[in-house]
Amino acid sequence: MTPEPTDRLPVRSRLEKAISELQGLQELLHSDELDPQILADFRDALNRVRNTAWAAQQYANRKASDADSTDIFSFLARERIRATYHLCRAVNEDLKQTDIQFQRGSLIELGEITKALRQQLNSVINKLG
Repeated sequence: MTPEPTDRLPVRSRLEKAISELQGLQELLHSDELDPQILADFRDALNRVRNTAWAAQQYANRKASDADSTDIFSFLARERIRATYHLCRAVNEDLKQTDIQFQRGSLIELGEITKALRQQLNSVINKLG
């Protein structure tokens, strides 16, 4: 077996630690005291990590064989759009709540980036016809 380069050890170590942590969390998921919203958020986060890990593996394989990776980047963009859609729906519901305290600065920043995103979306949608 060839030794791994030292710059890869932190990544490998962190992934092994994450695997161990996930295995421990699996036991907690069998309990009856789960908040459905937290569980949904956890599942969504796991899906994003799973999809990103798949894309990273595909990219590494294609890079090693000098194959085109354009479709992988498109896949990641589609996944970010999907995740953003779900996150925006959740934020929309949060904003309707009266018992949540928001920070003005964060809401202003969110408003600014969503305005810029909306303009960029309109531009791309118009180009698509």
